[in-house]
Amino acid sequence: MSRLGTQVRAELQLVSRNGEQLLLTLGIPILLLVFFSVVDVLPTGTDDPVDFLAPGVLALAVMSTAMVSLGIGTGFERSYHVLKRLGATPLGRGRLIAAKIIAVIGVELVQFAVLVPVAIALGWRPAGADWAAAALAVVVGTVAFAGIGLTLAGRLRGEINLAAQNGLYLVLLLLGGMVVPFAELPGTLRAVARVLPSGALADVLRDALAGTGSQPARSWVVLGAWAVVAPSVARRLFRFDDR
Repeated sequence: MSRLGTQVRAELQLVSRNGEQLLLTLGIPILLLVFFSVVDVLPTGTDDPVDFLAPGVLALAVMSTAMVSLGIGTGFERSYHVLKRLGATPLGRGRLIAAKIIAVIGVELVQFAVLVPVAIALGWRPAGADWAAAALAVVVGTVAFAGIGLTLAGRLRGEINLAAQNGLYLVLLLLGGMVVPFAELPGTLRAVARVLPSGALADVLRDALAGTGSQPARSWVVLGAWAVVAPSVARRLFRFDDR
């Protein structure tokens, strides 16, 4: 097996053994989807809240896994000097980052296998959905969020990285159009939200799965830009050790 394949398998094993990460990546999106679909308190602008929430929660699942879960796990691996040992092998930064992103996509397949049936059970009917475009958006979004998470994890100490990842998660959740529509945000915040990766991913997924994207062409450009820049920054700044 290649070095990359071996590292991908190791990453998947680590995720499967970490109950806290699984709770974050699967439990929170399911909870938000079910609660806000049943309790109609959000100004979604749709007849059934789940029609707005389902694509947004799928985007949230990508962010939870690719940025927060990956970033926090990698940050603590770095603090415990696990990555320092990897740095002494022929694996290299590029293969390490690629292995982590591939493992994240594997976890997301499990998430979607659970979230999509739950959304359908709640009344979501993605008739005419472009699943190919949605899959591409998920892959591009995963690369973007993984780059952000790994950039923080590769530069900050474990506890600081933990706080930074969770704080950024809340900001991107509130401003990302995932559970609160762009139209409900004040003008300045709306402009900021549209250039964030969370807002871009949520918008392109809504366009692909429900045909309700607000500015899908612009959102694709924004998401693609994040997917190029964030991993490049991570690869350049990532350090295997604090020193």
